[in-house]
This record gives sequence, C-alpha cells and structure tokens, in this order.
Amino acid sequence: MATNRAVEIELSDDERSQLEAWARRPSSAQALAQRSRIVLAAAEGVKNIEIARRLGVGRPMVTKWRNRFGEHRLDGLLDEPRPGQPRTITDAQVEQVITKTLESKPKDATHWSTRSMAAEVGLTQSAVHRIWRAFGLQPHRQDTWKLSKDPQFVAKVKDVVGLYLDPPERAVVLCVDEKSQIQALDRTAPILPMLPGTPERATHDYMRHGTSSLYAALDITTGQVIGRLHARHRAIEFKKFLQTIDREVPAELDVHLVLDNASTHKTPAVKKWLLAHPRFVVHFTPTSSSWLNLVERWFSELTTKKLRRGAHRSVRQLNSDIRAWIDTWNDDPKPFVWTKTADQILESIATYCTRINDSGH
Repeated sequence: MATNRAVEIELSDDERSQLEAWARRPSSAQALAQRSRIVLAAAEGVKNIEIARRLGVGRPMVTKWRNRFGEHRLDGLLDEPRPGQPRTITDAQVEQVITKTLESKPKDATHWSTRSMAAEVGLTQSAVHRIWRAFGLQPHRQDTWKLSKDPQFVAKVKDVVGLYLDPPERAVVLCVDEKSQIQALDRTAPILPMLPGTPERATHDYMRHGTSSLYAALDITTGQVIGRLHARHRAIEFKKFLQTIDREVPAELDVHLVLDNASTHKTPAVKKWLLAHPRFVVHFTPTSSSWLNLVERWFSELTTKKLRRGAHRSVRQLNSDIRAWIDTWNDDPKPFVWTKTADQILESIATYCTRINDSGH
C-alpha cells in the first residue's frame, strides 16, 4: 500500500559535515546549498511543509530532494550527468573556478580575466570562458546601483507607481526632469562615413562650444513630450517651464507632476507658484531613485539616438537639433508602459538585499 509518510533521514558524521559545507556556499552553488539545507532540516525531524515555509520553496521540491537523499545519499543531491561527449573538466575544477571567481581577486587586478584565471587554476582560457558562461559570471562587467535611504521610500514608490498603473480621470500625468549641462561638442576632424567592412569613425578628442539645459515633461499616456531649452538650470528656469506646461495642458485637466527631489523643485518661489495653481499636484520620487521617473527613459533615447554621436559647432546648433528631435518624436510618440506593481518592486528590492547580505557583502 502506498504511503505519504516522509522518508526518515539519519546522517552520519561525515554526511552532516559535507552537507553543512555545501550549505555554507550560497554564493557559488545555490542549488546544491538549497538541497543540503532541505536534508539537514529533514534530519532534525522537521516536516516537509515546515521546511518549505522556512526555505521559501515548494513542498514538492522538499519531497523530491528528501527522497533522493534517502535513496542515493550525498550523490543523490548532485546533478545527474548529461548525455554527450565525456567531460574533460572535473566537478572539482568547475567548483574551483566558480569559487575563486566569486570569493577572491587576483593580486594584480580588481577582477579576474580568462587569462589570469586559467593561469591560476591550470585550465585553458576557453575552458574558463565556458564555465563562466554556463554560470552567468561576467567578472569584466560592473553595474552601478544605489539604494535609497529615503524614510518615505515605500510610500513614495506606491504613490508614483499608482499614478502609472491607474492614472486619475480628467487629468494628465507628466514625468518631469531636466537634463543639464548638455555639451555642444565638435570633433577635431570630420567624422568619416561608414564603408563596407569599416564602421563610422570619429576622432577621440573634441572641442567644447558651450552647454545647454533641457527641461522635459513626458505624458505617460500619449508619450508626447513638452520640452524647453535654457542656458542655465535654476529655480527660475524651472518656474518658467511650469508656466509652459500650464499654457500647453488644457485648462480643464488637472496636472500631476512626477519630480525628483532637486533643490530647484522646492524653492519658495516654486512653492508659491504651485499654491497659486491648485490644479498642479506634485508627486516626489524617493531620493536616489531616478529609475522611477519615466522621463529618464526618454532622456536615454535622446542621448543614444541623437547626442552621443552628434557633432555641434555651437549651442544654437545643438538646441536646433534637440528641438527637431523632439518634434520628430512627437509626430509618432511611443509611450513607455510601466508594468510592475509597487509590491513587486519592493519585494524585488528586499530579495536583492537578502541575497547581498547572505553572500557576506
């Protein structure tokens, strides 16, 4: 007769020692570490449903690895070999590469290269590259990030994301910011055109011809942009931009502005203007959270498609190019659709912070 009774787990001293060693390696062998924690908990007499709750996994996973260990012991927790050509690199060598990549640095550099790692572990560069690719490791890359310390972070995220997912009726939601100090740059020699087999080429050095600052308001529903250029980016220019928005948005609509916490957005003159125009409602993003303002995505499009490879001999020429690009964008606007809820964002941040803490950073 079939039974649903969980397999009893009793460990030898050697088995317990190996499982505890595997369980302490969350940064380099997460799957094996998770399986080891399941078995260690089972050996303590913990029920499957409680193990699943503690470790944040499904009950079927707990049952699977508990049964696998009961039948095959430690070997049951290892991934089964796949069909194909016999491997020339052992599990121990793979583990050594992964461990060194994640938990150490070379003496003469800030990160490993395939050459330095190959010399360290006695493998070929191509073997190291294959291991890194299989485990999604890219030591040559570094992303930037910053966690907001805003005490009202949760409330502000829910406020702004709520606007994106459920905009109020009879109102327009505008994501507003300024891209300051846009440089009018010209190369020291003409840009050479692309030819078959040869990319477009530009000199590495350039000449500066002044700067401009762009104020932009992105309508999250239509994707259209209100943009104005100024020589400077002070509170007085921001107030003028608010006046521009007031003129261009129909009077019967409320205006919800998504703004960052720049000091120019909070001066007495700006506050006074906002009080005199009650249809304007301001929603501030948390500090260090520019990713939450959709107009930043539009600025990225402008930079990639127009500014980065552009050449301008004067601020006037730069401004003319930017205005033309905005006009072209507004002829066929493409709104950026926000999909994640506030709860999903907060859960993702919490999960990332937990992973960082668990890895010892």
